[in-house]
Amino acid sequence: MPQTSSERGAARASFRGAARALLVSGDTIAAFLASATPGRVAACTSMLGSEVAHRDRARRARLPGQARFPVPKSVEGFDWSNASFPDGRGREDMCSLAFVRDAEGLVSFGQTGRGKTHMATALGIAATSAGYPAGSWQTAQLVPRPGRARREGTPDRLLADVARARPLVLGEFGHVPFDVDGARLLCQVISESHGRGSAVFATNVESGRWGAVLADDRLAAAIADRVVRHGRLVEFGGPSHGLEESLMLGRSGR
Repeated sequence: MPQTSSERGAARASFRGAARALLVSGDTIAAFLASATPGRVAACTSMLGSEVAHRDRARRARLPGQARFPVPKSVEGFDWSNASFPDGRGREDMCSLAFVRDAEGLVSFGQTGRGKTHMATALGIAATSAGYPAGSWQTAQLVPRPGRARREGTPDRLLADVARARPLVLGEFGHVPFDVDGARLLCQVISESHGRGSAVFATNVESGRWGAVLADDRLAAAIADRVVRHGRLVEFGGPSHGLEESLMLGRSGR
């Protein structure tokens, strides 16, 4: 049965979408459609669609390794009982990755052993599973990099590497103070990604004291404004999981 005009238009639109996803030029697409029969359009659309799906699967398979998360963590089985969420938010909101979709910052705040780093890492790994190019940096790893990159003449490469992460997960923020180069790099990344990408901070330092971490109150205020005031704060209280585990091991070893 011959296609109606609306069916033919829909078939050609599907072909254009698949071809453009593979970066085929508009001129090449138009030249093909000018003489292609409906059968050829359908066959080529199927082939291009299969290639798009294959590339997407391959890209998603690479994302966890590229993200460099130090230890695999999952939201499955995570104890949320110590977490205090912003008004109108909750566990489901975090797991939906709405903050990544909306390019909002997320601060996981609490004392050592409360689960803040686990949550930040687990959400970052979940983001890679959802197709986002997440990236993980421990503060102690990131702090010396800008100075080294400047000495090696590769600051732009480092900036691009850090800025590529969506979301950028920064663990143990506050454990090691930044120097001026590191603070400027972080501020530039946060500023340039504002409204386009999300940053996740796992920290035991209140945002009002980030000036001591970044060695510059002005830069600290700019970063806190974008990550905290225009983002989400999840506070962790309760007992230390690490201390509880140590005590359990001690009791079992008696």
